[in-house]
Amino acid sequence: MKLPRRNFLHLAVGAAALPAVSRIARAQAYPTRPVRLIVGFAPGGTTDITARLIGQWLSERLGQQFLIENRTGAGTNIATEAVVHAPADGYTLLLVTASNAINATLYDKLGFNFIRDIAPVAGIIRYPLVMQVNPSFPAKTVPEFISYAKSNPGKVSYGSGGIGTSIHVASELFKMMAGIDMIHVPYRGGAPAMTDLMGGQIQVVFNPVPESMEHIKAGKLRPLAVTSATRSEALPDVPTVGDFVPGFEASALQGIGAPKDTPAEIVDKLNKEINAGLADPRLKARFADLGATVFVVSPVDFGKFIADETEKWAKVIKFAGAKAD
Repeated sequence: MKLPRRNFLHLAVGAAALPAVSRIARAQAYPTRPVRLIVGFAPGGTTDITARLIGQWLSERLGQQFLIENRTGAGTNIATEAVVHAPADGYTLLLVTASNAINATLYDKLGFNFIRDIAPVAGIIRYPLVMQVNPSFPAKTVPEFISYAKSNPGKVSYGSGGIGTSIHVASELFKMMAGIDMIHVPYRGGAPAMTDLMGGQIQVVFNPVPESMEHIKAGKLRPLAVTSATRSEALPDVPTVGDFVPGFEASALQGIGAPKDTPAEIVDKLNKEINAGLADPRLKARFADLGATVFVVSPVDFGKFIADETEKWAKVIKFAGAKAD
C-alpha cells in the first residue's frame, strides 16, 4: 500500500522523535537500581566523607542507594579506569579530585584520557590548603619565610603526601612563583608528613585545611597563609598566599564524573540534584565544618574547570620534573 506523502512524512518525523522520547523517559525513571560511586581514596578521609555525604543526599532524593566503593591505588588511576570502562548508563560514577587533573601529566602512560573519557557531571566542594610551619620556625609570615628560604638555600624542606598529591604540586607552585628552593620530602600520606612537621624534621607543609585545623587550634602548628584566592571561613584571620605572591592559587576540588557517552539527560538530572544538595543549609553546613565551600557549576563549566586545572598543573609538574613512582 502506498502512503500519501503527507502521512509518510508525519510517520517519519514521529519515528525520528522516538529515540529522544525514550531517552527522556529513561532519564525520568533513572535510577531504577543502586548506583556505584567509585572513590580513589581510602575510607575516613575528606574525599571519602564528601562522597558519603553527597551519596546519602542523592539516595534520599532519587529513591535508590548510592553505594560508595573505595578503590585505592596508583594515585586514583585504578578508580578512574574502572569508571572509564564501565557502561555509560549512569550507574557507575567517579568522585573526581585534583589528582585527575595532576595525573594527566604526571603519568607517562595511562590507559585513558581523563578529559576525553570522563563526562563532567557536577562540582561538589573546593577547599584550600594551609601553609603551616612548626611554631619554633623563625618565619612568622610568608614574606619572612621567602626571605629565610633565600638566605638559607638547601636548608628548607617541605613534606607532602607523595609525588603528585595536591600538597606536592601546591608546594612546587609556591617554589616556582616565589623564586625559592625547597627540598621535597615525600611521605606515604599527609598524616606522617604532619607528624614530622610537628616534630621539627621538616620545615613546612601545605596541607588541606580540614586535616590541619586540630593541630592549628592546639597551637602545635603556625598557619602562615591559605592557598585559595580568598580567605578561608575556617581560618578568617589567616591571609592568602596570593596576598604576598600575586596570582598564586591552589585548591583541592571534589566533584562527580561519569563514563563518556552517558546520556545528557541523566547527567543533567544528577547535576540538578547535586546542586540542590549544595544549596541545602544542612549539607552546606556539613561541608563548612570540613573547611570547604560548595562548588556549584553546570556540567559544561565543570568540564572547563577541569581542563584549566589540567593545563595549570602540567606547567608545575614540568617545572618540578616530577614523575610518578
